[in-house]
Amino acid sequence: MQIWVDADACPKPIREILFRAAERAAVHTVFVANRLVQIPRSVHISSLRVAFGQDMADHEIVRRLASGDLVITADIPLAAAVLNRGGHALDPRGELYSTDTIGSRLSVRNFMETLRSTGVETGGPATFQQSDRQSFANRLDSWLALHGPKK
Repeated sequence: MQIWVDADACPKPIREILFRAAERAAVHTVFVANRLVQIPRSVHISSLRVAFGQDMADHEIVRRLASGDLVITADIPLAAAVLNRGGHALDPRGELYSTDTIGSRLSVRNFMETLRSTGVETGGPATFQQSDRQSFANRLDSWLALHGPKK
């Protein structure tokens, strides 16, 4: 089991939580991005740099994903692909995506994308809060307790 991080848009506080969790749980965590990602020296943490281009990191994560792996992403199409491949997906705000809800989440995302393409201002995501950080840390800890390496 590995953790894959869609690192291009991953908030810094979430990266720091993941660094600590990788060490504590002894789970290999890979930060995938189209730019250099600063990571600490660790046998449990690595980075993978992909070619620059839209969704290149997403495609590489899905290509390398094994059933049961966890992917950290706010990208709903990536989360849907991960679930379809037997993986798990966790949003940086602490929402664990599920097969029961991903279809409706994808529909809303596509609808909003259509609105934006016609020039409608839809606003962006809410500001990342301390409560989001805490929700993520709690959900990650719970997930690792259930699915992480057994000691």
